[in-house]
This record gives sequence, structure tokens and C-alpha cells, in this order.
Amino acid sequence: MQTFLRIHPDDNAAVALKPLRAGDVLTADGTKTTLIEDIPQGHKFSLCDIPAGGAVIKYGAPIGAAKEDIRKGSWIHTHNMKTGLGDVLTYTYQPRPAAKLTSDKTHVFQGFKRPDGRAGVRNEIWIIPTVGCVNNVASAIEKRAQAYLAGSVDSILAFSHPYGCSQMGEDQENTRRILADLINHPNAGGVLVLGLGCENSNIDILKEYIGEYDENRVKFLVCQESEDEIQDGLELVKELTKYAGAFTREPIPCSELIIGMKCGGSDGLSGITANPAVGAFSDLLIANGGTTILTEVPEMFGAETLLMNRCENEELFEQTVKLINDFKNYFTSHNQTIYENPSPGNKKGGISSLEDKSLGCTQKSGSAPVRGVLSYGEPVAVHGLNLLSAPGNDLVASTALAASGAHIVLFTTGRGTPFASPVPTVKISSNSALYEHKKGWIDFNCGTLVDGKPLKELGEELFQYVLDVASGKKVKAEEAGFHDMAIFKQGVTL
Repeated sequence: MQTFLRIHPDDNAAVALKPLRAGDVLTADGTKTTLIEDIPQGHKFSLCDIPAGGAVIKYGAPIGAAKEDIRKGSWIHTHNMKTGLGDVLTYTYQPRPAAKLTSDKTHVFQGFKRPDGRAGVRNEIWIIPTVGCVNNVASAIEKRAQAYLAGSVDSILAFSHPYGCSQMGEDQENTRRILADLINHPNAGGVLVLGLGCENSNIDILKEYIGEYDENRVKFLVCQESEDEIQDGLELVKELTKYAGAFTREPIPCSELIIGMKCGGSDGLSGITANPAVGAFSDLLIANGGTTILTEVPEMFGAETLLMNRCENEELFEQTVKLINDFKNYFTSHNQTIYENPSPGNKKGGISSLEDKSLGCTQKSGSAPVRGVLSYGEPVAVHGLNLLSAPGNDLVASTALAASGAHIVLFTTGRGTPFASPVPTVKISSNSALYEHKKGWIDFNCGTLVDGKPLKELGEELFQYVLDVASGKKVKAEEAGFHDMAIFKQGVTL
């Protein structure tokens, strides 16, 4: 079994694939390194002496600079290295040939074809409040409406959130866009939009964002106008379940699939196992005409040029530059440090800088060209790889992926999390220990790469697993009854 990995020939830092001990003698490319410290799994050690100020290289790129002289065989982490990133940058388009992905086989999933031509992977009834004031009403309707489950309806879910009123400017627009996107999502066979009546984002306003809708599929209820809003809501849900229950699963080409890609609670193996496996999946889906969406812009910092130079044309390159720099300006406008180090859990898992996390994070994008760049709340419009503006926060970013059209979210993690999102959220572990420890959370294990399973084979297994989920297989969060949503808040609350 391999005990460590030098990811790229130019790297001067290697990653421990299992816990290593001081005194262990390791050989990389014919050169021996004797460890002078214990190295936890997923953490880095130096393959040569690195002088103070010298670059620490991983993935063939700098992930930071040495804060002090680092001796060969030493543990490299936050105690002796720091970020090497700066502020807003100027970029030059240097296009590099991206992979031309094709498939000689047509893959299908068993999904729900909607009257507007789109496909869904679930047939759910969604109760969506326009404002946080009616969250409890929505939850009460959800609980009592379970008696109406019938036909092909998978579940009846209420999505609580604290917004919809006392908001200004972009925050208010974000709420309206996200709510409208979810109301229009094809995983929902029927939707009850539940308003209060006096909120900023009231039903009449929200209808302007929803656009044309099927009156059989979308129902509205203003609680202030109803004598018994729970009973009236139940009657509307009963109508929706009758309508949605008539849909049946049928074969649909996987070119119709839109899959979101996100990581969180990472460790030092995430960029070696789980994220590359998702990248291999992304390439397979795109080769079959499908679509993937990569988000969490702050976790592109330090790896952004790899994505920029895969843009299909210069216009997309400029949109990606704006995507990156707008987010940096968002940080500085709130007097926050752009290159804040990863979370405590990321650090404990072996990630030492934002560049370290970003270079691993972007492995999820595979090798396809960038074909679309989306603003927050913007629905996907082109097949292939898309980049989406959203923060790194797990729930906010996953909700944003769903709002942009993702049927399923693939979520890689080295630490584990029970959270869910509005769509099936597949938890993918970077290491086998996590998979074994949290089988109630983790759906798919990529730790087998450390044991020698080929990446191509694992990518194909993940591809089939996603087709199974799209065809109705429940993920662990669905089995637990978890469902969440969160909207990006940036400004003033009145």
C-alpha cells in the first residue's frame, strides 16, 4: 500500500496517505527522505530543504511560502507556512486546450418529464414561504400533509428561511431570485407558495420573478387573507398531490442532468481522492451531453487561472475574471481579509492555506472547457461546465446550486456533515475511516483510491451511483428526512 503521494513532479511537498512516524524512510523518484517529525494522515512533509520565504509546491503550484527554514523531512503546516496570495489581480487570457469529451454510449436515468420539457429526478411537493414570518405555518402544513402522500409523489417538504422582509437592495433581489428559482425547479411536481401579505417579497411581487407558471402546479396562499391558513394550505396541498401524483418515471437521456459540485469540511486527501473523482464524474457526464456547475468562488482563489485558461472564449474569460474580483471586492468592502485561512476542521485535516484548499477544490471541475459563468441566482443556460457565483458556506452554496438548476449536489468532505439542501445531496468521503465511522451521513467513499483503486474506475462507479440517485435511490440525508435551504445575505437588515 502506498504511504505517501507526490502529486506533481515539481512538488517539494508530499502528502501522507496514512499516519507516518519520525524516522520513516521514504523514497520519491529515487530520492530518499527521512522524516524528522510524525506526519498525520492528509498532512504535508518536505521533500527537500525549503528556505524561509521559499515557495511550498503542491499540485505543481505554490500553495504558500515558508515562514521559516523548513528542513527536509519536516511537517509542513500553518505553523511554518503562510499564504502567498495578494489582493485583486490583473489577468491575461492564456487559453489552453481543454479536453474534447465524447462518449460512444447513451446513458439514461428514470426521471420525471415535465410539461415544459424539462426533467426532474424527484417528484416532490414543496411548500415555500415568501417570508420567515410564516415558517411555522409552512412546517405545520408539511407535518399534517404527510397523510396526502399518494401516487408517485416522493415527499412533501417545507423550506424555511428567515428572509423576505426588512431587506434592501441586493439582499432583497437575492431572496426573490432564489425563491422564484426554487418555485420553478423541476424536482418539484407541485409548489405551494405561502405568503403573509405585508412583506416586501409578497406573492404579487414574487410572481414577476416566477414568470409564466402552470396553475395546476403552483398554488398561492396569503395567510392574512385566510381565516384558517393551515386548513386552507392543506386543501391546496391535496390538490397539488393529486396533480403531481399522476407523473411517472420514464427513461430520460443523462444529457438532461444538471449536477452541482461542492466541497466542505475538507482534509488533506480531498484534493487527491474525492475531488478528482468528482472531476472524473464531471468529465463523464459532460461527455454524455450533461451539465455540471462548480461554485464557492473564495475557494477558487489561488487556482483561478486554471479555470480562466480553460474558458471556451475570451468573453467567458472576462466573466470569470469579474466573478473572482467581484468576490474579492465583496470581502474588502466589509473590511475582511480576502485570503482568510481555511476553517479549523480544514486545518486539522491537513489544509494549510487557501491556495492549498483551492487547488484541491478545483479538481472537481475535471478537464472540460468552461462554457458558462453564472451570477448568483441565475439559471444555467448552456450544457457543459459552468461556474457559479456563491460563497463557500456549505448550505448557502448548495442552495445556490439548486436554484441555478442542479438536480443533485455532489458534496465532498473529509470531515463529514449531516446537512442537506433542496435537492438530493450526495456526501462523498475523501477517506475510508470517515465512511466507516459515519455511515449514516456518507453515501459514497473515495478513500478506496488510497488503497489502489484506479481513478477512472472510481469515476465510473460515481457516475452510475448518480444515475441511480437520479432514478430514485435516496441518499442518506433523504433517508433521515433532512432538507434545508439558505439564502446569501450581504447587506443591511431594517
